[in-house]
This record gives sequence, structure tokens and C-alpha cells, in this order.
Amino acid sequence: MHLNIGIFIYRDAEVLDFSGPFEVFSTASRLSEANNPFSVFLIGESREVVSARAGYKVVPDYSIDDHPPLDVLIISGGVHAGEMEKEKVLAWIREQAGSARLTATVCTGIFLLAKAVESLSCQVTTHWEDISDLKAMFSQLEVLEGVRWVDEGNIVSSGGISAGIDMSLHLISRLHSMSLAEDTARQMEFLWTRNLSATDHVIHRTPILDTE
Repeated sequence: MHLNIGIFIYRDAEVLDFSGPFEVFSTASRLSEANNPFSVFLIGESREVVSARAGYKVVPDYSIDDHPPLDVLIISGGVHAGEMEKEKVLAWIREQAGSARLTATVCTGIFLLAKAVESLSCQVTTHWEDISDLKAMFSQLEVLEGVRWVDEGNIVSSGGISAGIDMSLHLISRLHSMSLAEDTARQMEFLWTRNLSATDHVIHRTPILDTE
């Protein structure tokens, strides 16, 4: 059994917002003794080349019209304002958030999720520079500051850029095992910040994948 991890990208998406989680899940699959527990791929509005932040060119594996069923949706951040005006994209995010086991956001990706799912009301976080805007635009959200990531069960959000790697390692621990998450961080030579908040509170959840 493997889980499909779809990462949504768009024009001017922050490069590490999607490439960081992609590296985490692909490395975890490579290190796992199981047969590829994660299938991670990029999804664009179409299959056309996406010009991410600073002109970084990326070819999505799928479009929002033809991707496999998702177990986990990860929405990257970046220059997101234009995407918030696309009804087709918002409708797709809304549909996936309703059907996927888990929806995660990196950086300003939370703006897209909150716009798409108007009923969203939980603790979240984003890049420190966008905290005030997120609070102003979506007053129903409890926006936490000074945290790397926030786990609210089926909604997980992270701070900006490199914080998406911390969050993705946490997702590995939830979806598979803590040992695989630790091995992945070590392989990546990444100093994993595991704390949920400044109080070092960590949520421990039963893994979704059967690792036996």
C-alpha cells in the first residue's frame, strides 16, 4: 500500500515550499523497507510549465483535471493572490480537502485553503510576514505566531519556506513512523524542529500506514 501525496504548484510558487516536501516524501520512500510507501507528485492547474519564484521552471506531473486520487494534498505558498481569484482552482482545492485524508499547507498556501473552504475554523500558521494579513482576511482562524507548524488533525499548516520541511517530516511520523521520519531527516542532513509551538508540545497520532 502506498499513499498519494499531491503537491499543488502555480506561477510564482515559492521553490522550497514544494521542493522541500517533495524531497522529504521521496527520500522517505527510498529509505523505507516497505515498497515505496509514498507516491509524491506535482500538480498544476494544467500540465504546462510552471514558472515558480525567481523563474524556476517546473513541469507538473499532473493537472487538477487528471491526477490520481489524493491521500494527502499539500498546497505550496508563494505569490498567491492570483490563485485566490481562480474559481476553478478554489473549487478543486475544496473538493480535494473534502476527500483527502489530510490537507497541508506551506507558508501562504493557507490563504488558498481558507478561501476555498469558507467553513475552515481551526488553529493555523503561515510565514511570519503574512500573519497580520491572514488574521485580517480570515477572522474565523486562530492564527498562531512563532511556530514552525500546527497539527489540527486533518489540517496541518506550516510557517514559511524551510518550515515546510519540518512539517513534512512530522507528516512522515504520522503517516508511517517516527523512525522513518528521523532516518529521513538524517539522510537529508536536516536539523528537524519537531515542536508544535514554543511550549514544545507535540501531538502524537496513530500512523495511517501499516508498517508491519
